[in-house]
Amino acid sequence: MVDPASPEERSALPPKGARWLAFGAILLGGLCGGLIGFAYIDLQCEGNCGLWTGLGALVGAVAGAVGLAVVAVLTLRAMDEWRRFGGRRQDRGSY
Repeated sequence: MVDPASPEERSALPPKGARWLAFGAILLGGLCGGLIGFAYIDLQCEGNCGLWTGLGALVGAVAGAVGLAVVAVLTLRAMDEWRRFGGRRQDRGSY
């Protein structure tokens, strides 16, 4: 039985560097989405459109961050699977 305090215990978590990189990418995606949403509404609206421009920026930021978060999670899972199995394919028969 493995001692819980043993340093040999493997974790399913990705490396810290990869997690920080994914976090930074999500923030950058949210920023870019917010800028795109702001610019899109700003180009469409004439006059006093502060509320709509802000909502466009908010929706764009959330959409960009959520989309990039999905990609980051899938990438981190694939990286963990590749590390765990070393790129070996298991023959599961023909599809």
